[in-house]
Amino acid sequence: MTTRQDPGSHRTAGARPGTYLAVDLGASSGRVVVGRIDRGVLVTAEVERFPNGPVPVRAGERTVLHWDVLRLYDGILAGLRKAAREHGPITSVGIDSWAVDYGLLDADGALLGNPVHYRDPRTTGAPDQVFAHVPAERLYARTGLQIQPFNTVFQLAAAAGSAQLAAARRLLLVPDLLGYWLTGAEVVEVTNASTTGLVDPATRTWAPDIVAVVADAFGVPVAELMPPLVEPGTVVGTLALGDAPAGLEGTRLVAVGSHDTASAVAAVPAQHPNFAYISCGTWSLVGLELDDPVRTEQSRAANFTNELGLDGTVRYLRNIMGLWLLQESLRTWAAQDGADPDLAGLLAAAEDVPALRCVIDVDDPTFLPPGDMPARIAEAAGRTGQPVPTSRGEVVRCILDSLALAYRRAAREAAQLAGHDIGVVHVVGGGARNDLLCRLTADAIGLPVLAGPAEGTAMGNLLTQAAAMGEIDGGLESIRRIVAASSQPRRYDPAGPSEPWAQAAHRLAAQTVS
Repeated sequence: MTTRQDPGSHRTAGARPGTYLAVDLGASSGRVVVGRIDRGVLVTAEVERFPNGPVPVRAGERTVLHWDVLRLYDGILAGLRKAAREHGPITSVGIDSWAVDYGLLDADGALLGNPVHYRDPRTTGAPDQVFAHVPAERLYARTGLQIQPFNTVFQLAAAAGSAQLAAARRLLLVPDLLGYWLTGAEVVEVTNASTTGLVDPATRTWAPDIVAVVADAFGVPVAELMPPLVEPGTVVGTLALGDAPAGLEGTRLVAVGSHDTASAVAAVPAQHPNFAYISCGTWSLVGLELDDPVRTEQSRAANFTNELGLDGTVRYLRNIMGLWLLQESLRTWAAQDGADPDLAGLLAAAEDVPALRCVIDVDDPTFLPPGDMPARIAEAAGRTGQPVPTSRGEVVRCILDSLALAYRRAAREAAQLAGHDIGVVHVVGGGARNDLLCRLTADAIGLPVLAGPAEGTAMGNLLTQAAAMGEIDGGLESIRRIVAASSQPRRYDPAGPSEPWAQAAHRLAAQTVS
């Protein structure tokens, strides 16, 4: 497995102003966003949006959750063609998505079934199976990755011995699979690869000893399955669609921060060197941007992860369940009502609920699967002797208070473990639009919060392409300068005493221990 590590090796100096497309895939939808830089400001527009979500499919004696990756690809193609008609010619395209999930190709380059969804329970018990061959302490010391049951290394262990894996010749993470269909290039981008549990974050290469353990213990030939790694900013190839419409001839595919959080963190409009970030969407990722990974035993015990970022950086963070709890609650209520709930009304009702009346551990595995989230929240409250949320406003307030507490803990522990002071917290992603959550986060952490841009992932994706094509220079510094000029983050200063948050954190910690 060879690795190309020079992120500037394919940049085109002196390029003319370009038109760039970000393919941004989330858990519930995908979209194609067009962007141009106009006098130092990034101007964007959504071209196409299409649905996404888990699809349950019977496989023998059980039902497996899959991603409908062919539907996603069809949505991408529709977006590319529409963008070419309305905004062409298109200079380049970049793809970002969630992490860890993959597709397998056979010897003919054909897909061996839709990728399995990370929320599928097939990995139950898989971490312990891996730890029997490589202790958790050693795995963390090599990869620096937070132990999550859906990490790719555990998915591979769970799939060991399957007919599908036996027939596989190549493994591609979801953004790279889609890029392969667009160009024929077989690569894996390194920010997303760093979530597999198979990469050394210090060298930004595959970890050969961990790869060998998976091969020897589970019969999974990782070294043969994995293609070369590429850095963000690498021009992977040229779109080869066969029937490419006018406007897509010569369009390049650029490897961006294909893990959506990597692109979101690249778009943090940081002016302060000691900043923390919260990439707030279905998942919330709370952490710091560092030059080197932190792989101490204390860091492992605190379940922090070292994922890779642009320009040789490390995203030192903790994954938190995030707005998934609110999203699943909304889905439950929509099914009950036969119509989408009024989110603004629910947030207003939540604001009237007394603060910190009921708090839960948002990372309890009970909350991971899809389903009736309000019922599970009520059960958790009753189990821990707290007032059970009965109204929808109380459920929403419980979720937001609990998220703010989780952010408080993660930010403080990251600073302590990394020896890194924090002066300001940036919130990017969809959660930046949630005024109540941002205010609660400032109060909980006790630091100013700067919220925005909400479209950070798409902006980071587009500006990485612009840097790769030579339109901007200076890497992250230049990207963030343009983001700052293109957005107006809202500032939230801490208000009120900190003691209620400290008491709630103590109460929650006692629940977790018990």
